[in-house]
Amino acid sequence: MESRPLVVVGAGESGTAAAIEAARAGVQVTLIDENPIPTAMAGLNVPQFFGRRFVSTLGNKAQMLERMTAANDALAEADAAGVEVQLGTCVWGAFRNSDTSRVLEGPQLGLADHERSWLVKYDRLIVATGARDVGVGFAGWNLAGAMGANGAHSLIHHYQALASRRMVVLSTGNLGLRTAEMALDRGIEVAAVVDVSGSARGERALTAALRDKGVKLYTSHTVREAVGRDGEIESVVLVEIDDNCEPVGGTEKEIVADTVCLAIGLAPNVELPSLLGCDLAFDPELGGYVPVHDDWMRTSLEDVFVAGDVAGFHDGMVLDAEIARNQGRLAGVAAAKSLGAIDTPKAVARRNDLKATGTDSKPYDAYSHWRRWLRALLNVGGPDVFACPCEEVTRADLIDLRPPRFLNRQTERTSRPSLKALAKDAPVNPDQVKRLTRAGMGHCQGRLCREQVALLLADASGTDVADMPVMSYRPPVRPLPLRVMWPHDEPDQVRNEWAKWFSPTQQVLG
Repeated sequence: MESRPLVVVGAGESGTAAAIEAARAGVQVTLIDENPIPTAMAGLNVPQFFGRRFVSTLGNKAQMLERMTAANDALAEADAAGVEVQLGTCVWGAFRNSDTSRVLEGPQLGLADHERSWLVKYDRLIVATGARDVGVGFAGWNLAGAMGANGAHSLIHHYQALASRRMVVLSTGNLGLRTAEMALDRGIEVAAVVDVSGSARGERALTAALRDKGVKLYTSHTVREAVGRDGEIESVVLVEIDDNCEPVGGTEKEIVADTVCLAIGLAPNVELPSLLGCDLAFDPELGGYVPVHDDWMRTSLEDVFVAGDVAGFHDGMVLDAEIARNQGRLAGVAAAKSLGAIDTPKAVARRNDLKATGTDSKPYDAYSHWRRWLRALLNVGGPDVFACPCEEVTRADLIDLRPPRFLNRQTERTSRPSLKALAKDAPVNPDQVKRLTRAGMGHCQGRLCREQVALLLADASGTDVADMPVMSYRPPVRPLPLRVMWPHDEPDQVRNEWAKWFSPTQQVLG
């Protein structure tokens, strides 16, 4: 098995900064990033919400590698610092000895590229896996053309492969405004920026710049539906809402667009720290559940550090990449210090320098904003909208705890438990609801519905969303072909006598 002193997962702003910092301190560093993503996985909206809005060149791995490297100067800097860079490699699992496992030689990561999978041991790990788009559904959001702001950023900035002509952006804030600005810079027409708030949020200069370019901002508005044909979005119907998120009659307007970009928010990608057993804490100002960490970016595990959006995302980070970079540099210093590459006084001095160059930001309660979006979409679109598009579970299915559709739903309503009944016995748990309805069991493992499900369950059961446990997931945390997970061919005995494995009678006779 391969072994590395320090592995950094994620080659974004924070991950590359961490790798460079540690390498310059004398540590042997391996930097891993799953981009460029195979088109098969991108088509499943994993790991990013691409909404099937990418051109065919995304399948050209060599070309995408060139574009990624050109878009991120820090990759060349990391290579020059001696960092081993592995692109196109995903981390599908993280393992360590625990109460249920005592046989591992040490903490390990499961890696895979387009052809094979393998395990690697590490002495120290820095997780810089970023954040993902928060999905809040509306009628038609399962059509091609509904995508996330993070997905749009990747297709525009890293891949230059966004297949969009006319876009509507949902939500202002720096995330939505910056997404609209990037789209305009790439020649994509932005028909509207829509927000449920009474006024535009985010930097005023960004708002003014968009208005100067002719972009219409619709505040106190939400989406009734995305209208499409042949599985593709063709237009978006907006409606005005009042202070209580109720629709205002006679205010509907239809806007021609082939893309609806959800910029409602980002949530940290905490799968790997969670699998390893790092303590998580709920913080509505940082995107929900985040790894607990100290001033050195060290988690509750001595050998695991976090940096960047995975450590907590807020809207101020959209316009100030130095926040993520400094977190990465600090994690790199801390990892180097713990490995004995630099002494404590030098590490402390470097930490103080990084803190001195940090910028102040003012996070806000993102969950309150997400809840307002959800309430408006419920009031306007009703309960029969998919909350979990992968498994086609509607909001009504979720709240009523309806069995999965493939069971033909023969269960009588009176014999099914209710959320209130569940809440009497114990706090409502998304995992329990997942087993009853399949919400979150799709190929994305709840990435598109996790926050929406938690908000719906919290509101319906009268529970504080902060008390709602995070929906669980298991490795592999990325969909992988079986040939990658196990590339060996089956033996002749299995191929010739496979029926015996499925027939008890044949097994006895054999």
